[in-house]
Amino acid sequence: MIYSQLIQEVHKNLTKIISNLGCENVEFSVVLAKSGFGDLSCNAPFLLAKQMKKSPFDISKQLSEKYASNLDDFIEKTEAHPSGYLNIFVNQSKVNEAVIKESTQNNFGQISLGENKSITIEHTSVNPNKALHIGHVRNIVIGDSVARILEKAGFKINILNYVDDSGLQVADIILGFQELNFPQIPPNGQKFDHYCGDEVYVKTTEQYEKQPELEEKRKEILKQLEDGNSNTAKFADTITRKVLECQLETCWNLSVSYDCLNFESQIIRSGLWANIFEKLKQMNLIEFETEGKNNGCWVIRGKNKDDDKVIVRSNGTATYIAKDIPYAAWKLGLLDDPFNYQKYEKTQPGGRVLWQTTLNDTDESKQNFFGEKVVTVIDSRQSRLQEIITSLMSKFKSDPDAYVHLGYESVTLSPDTAKTLGMDTGGKSAQMSGRKGLYVNADSVLELLRNKTISETKKRNPDLDDETIDKIANNVSVATIRYEMIKQDLDKIITFDVGKSLSLEGDTAPYIQYAYARATRILEKATTAPNFDAQYDLLTDEYEKNLVNLIGIFDIQLQDAANNFSPKVIARYCYDLAVAFNGFYEHIRILDSDDAKLINARLCLVQAFIVALSNALNLIGISTPSRM
Repeated sequence: MIYSQLIQEVHKNLTKIISNLGCENVEFSVVLAKSGFGDLSCNAPFLLAKQMKKSPFDISKQLSEKYASNLDDFIEKTEAHPSGYLNIFVNQSKVNEAVIKESTQNNFGQISLGENKSITIEHTSVNPNKALHIGHVRNIVIGDSVARILEKAGFKINILNYVDDSGLQVADIILGFQELNFPQIPPNGQKFDHYCGDEVYVKTTEQYEKQPELEEKRKEILKQLEDGNSNTAKFADTITRKVLECQLETCWNLSVSYDCLNFESQIIRSGLWANIFEKLKQMNLIEFETEGKNNGCWVIRGKNKDDDKVIVRSNGTATYIAKDIPYAAWKLGLLDDPFNYQKYEKTQPGGRVLWQTTLNDTDESKQNFFGEKVVTVIDSRQSRLQEIITSLMSKFKSDPDAYVHLGYESVTLSPDTAKTLGMDTGGKSAQMSGRKGLYVNADSVLELLRNKTISETKKRNPDLDDETIDKIANNVSVATIRYEMIKQDLDKIITFDVGKSLSLEGDTAPYIQYAYARATRILEKATTAPNFDAQYDLLTDEYEKNLVNLIGIFDIQLQDAANNFSPKVIARYCYDLAVAFNGFYEHIRILDSDDAKLINARLCLVQAFIVALSNALNLIGISTPSRM
């Protein structure tokens, strides 16, 4: 796209100029300029000051004079700024035409950063013992958005969902069904994952203090879960599959899809651990402890003794990290694949094929979900474990960037939202805790958002039929929750507030979607469709130029987001586009002019905005309603 091309061209020309001045190996940058610094800005004068023994301002003037012979149709002039930066000014008319015409191309915004290299992304990975809660949604939306961004950036993406179907939390609900006799059919038509989490899991864990003997029964269940042929393991598979099906329905409602489901129980029984355990010993990455509290254990050494991590206990049983290490290596393709594959029983919305691993024979061909790089989305509380795995994988693959832990902080509910959903927090934000039953499932939050959107849409659009209103409500509710999960930095705790998130003002999904709806209404009201053989030099107002220039940096924003695995970059870009369009809408009388050519040029700009915003929103899983 035009601005990235201009940056490359200016950088190339300045490199030649600097070389002709007798200066070499100057790693300067040309970037989009801040307000008051032209359209592009270069920091070379500061980096040349020592070599040339001149002030940055004098060097900037010299570079500007030399660049005068390199001006072309797109670069109008260069100037030395008193601060020392070299400012570059574009020919806005040419940029207008290039940006708006580019927006008509099917691949608008696409970049080839990835060159079809494979990246495997694991996200969601929730224990199949309860419904997804609002905290899980942050993981899901981050992972899905990163996958969309990387795919648009030219990477081949594999999306995995790791199903921890053999851990303590699964043992808890199995104990509840088998020992405490909870019925397997939920009362009053309750969704099965809600029932398992709200009733079976919570009430079972409450019994451990009252009936200490249950702890031993839980340990026995855990052992039986590792034996795939035991009746308990078979029963657990039935229960966890039903919970998983419900969890997937929630994910699909959030516009999230996957490529493959991987099951911890199969990883345990696959022999992957024995394989990787031998490699760890051969490479001296683990040590056998012969004294102290870890006597008889295999450990991964930390920075000091207190940081040592046990991976095999003295009784020979592996710890939970022993499940994660072979899975990480499998994702990177470092181990022979022991799995067969079969298609999941249900079809995902959108038609993306969902595979699942199995240890049984199938008629399906072998699949390949390995990545040259792996991105694992797990909350920051798992940072220590992920650091260990990252270090091990870098040694296995001799690449420090092969395995990436994308961490994030937790989600709380505002006091008002918690109260609306039936939680009394004493005026404090609500923290999530599945074990204590202190959580709000994602389905309930979506339903609350949906109902509030229906109410507001009916007020604003009394002429709309119920089917259209339902469609808008689903669209806006999903957009709202997704946007709130990614607009913050990943290292910040989110306090989710339903009322604020649905506002048509400020940094919210409905505000952005409303800008899109406004733009489509303008085109509907126009008497003619935009003709892109337009007179773009008529777009001279600052609000017009600002909008054009923002549209023109789509690919730069995408590259930033892809390089940093940062959906927030795209969320911010969508908001900036909406702000720029609303400024344009409020200050420019788009259809009110005697000049038909000016109206047409503006309509072309409106259409370009629609394309840019819809493409950008798609990167974060948000669709665009034409009415709100």
